[in-house]
Amino acid sequence: MSEENAGSFAATRAIVERTRAISWDAIPDEAREVARHCILDFLGVAIAGSREPLADILVREVASAEGSRECALIGRAERASRLSAALINGAAAHALDFDDTHTSMGGHPSVPVAPAILALAETTGASGRELAEALIAGIEFECRLGALIGNKHYAIGFHSTGTIGTFGAAAACARLLNLDEDAWLRAIGLAGTQAAGLKSGFGTMAKPLHAGRSASNGLLSAILARGGYTSNSAIVETAQGFGATHAGEPITREDVAALDGRFLIRETLFKYHASCYLTHAPIQAAASIRAANDLDPAAIDAVEVRVHPSLLGVCNIENPTTGLEGKFSLRATTAMALLGIDTSSSQSFTDAKISSPEVVSVRERVRIVPTGRAPSTRAEVEVKTGARRLRAEADSGVPWPDLAAQRIALTKKFLGLAVPIAGITGAKAIADAALNVDALSRASELVELANRHCAG
Repeated sequence: MSEENAGSFAATRAIVERTRAISWDAIPDEAREVARHCILDFLGVAIAGSREPLADILVREVASAEGSRECALIGRAERASRLSAALINGAAAHALDFDDTHTSMGGHPSVPVAPAILALAETTGASGRELAEALIAGIEFECRLGALIGNKHYAIGFHSTGTIGTFGAAAACARLLNLDEDAWLRAIGLAGTQAAGLKSGFGTMAKPLHAGRSASNGLLSAILARGGYTSNSAIVETAQGFGATHAGEPITREDVAALDGRFLIRETLFKYHASCYLTHAPIQAAASIRAANDLDPAAIDAVEVRVHPSLLGVCNIENPTTGLEGKFSLRATTAMALLGIDTSSSQSFTDAKISSPEVVSVRERVRIVPTGRAPSTRAEVEVKTGARRLRAEADSGVPWPDLAAQRIALTKKFLGLAVPIAGITGAKAIADAALNVDALSRASELVELANRHCAG
């Protein structure tokens, strides 16, 4: 990083200029395809999450009190104002912790952005192509900001989905509203002053609330900016601004320019296990050990899981007792993989399963060993059973190179989430619409179709 004084460089404006210039015709085909994948995956986790207890609480305590019919709640018959719809749909979509993630952002990119623009599109009549374009703009903004702010922001305790995600939602809504540059800057300034979320809430309903609040606050920021509401247009780099107060690195002109020509949405990582993404590499390594060996869980003497030290403050709940806590337990998820429990199913993460004697017995033999030799997405698992030492490594931080294969895998995941609620015919219809979102004349057809099959 150069010696340039960060205060002399208009970082907020530089990021806005680049993101605001994004247009559908100039977006590479691979980035467009990943945007379709993001929308499909979001709808799947939102439909499944709509049946979770936290969604019931939000509907009862927020939507019912409003009495608004403005916007749909995905997968439910109730409706709400657009701000509350963004809140509830965002929280529901993150309830299972099964939505996509991104290493540059350090959080979940689609869940703050998609519910905000879906609620906005329902009230503006935006097309599916405009929705997809806005989604890409929002994800590009938050991922660029995340890369520029640096890792310390997350390491000291901020949840990037709630903080940086608010910026992404504001940027996406600003794009959908076609705001001018001045209004964009005001929207981003308003997003920065509302951005919040602490990792201390992981394993509770507070974590999904971060996603819902980032969506709702980002939408509010863009709407207010359109109306002329003012804010600090240098919110990222200014003294006592987002960077200074949220442990951000100084941002230079060279840092911003280094990301030019890239579409970071292409590097989105999708979940195939219904738990914290940083548990996925240990799960994959443990599962490969089980698959390659005649492994009797009862004969396991000890298990070592070697991970980057940063994981200890994210997903190391040692003795989880609830399904939510289990999603953030390296010990429990590794034990489940060694037992052959299907971690791709959200139904595996129940209070009863996490507390079951079989899981607890293996979990008690798992030891987490921090090592600085590997990135946070890589893990090594060693199983000691008698005289044997069984080892495997995995890295969950590499995007799939084959997008056709990713489309197939995500469609399978979507059907697994949606079929129990929408039925096979309905689920396939929703998936087809999501994967052809840019051909829809109205983006609201997505939620209308989902609710036609799910909210009966």
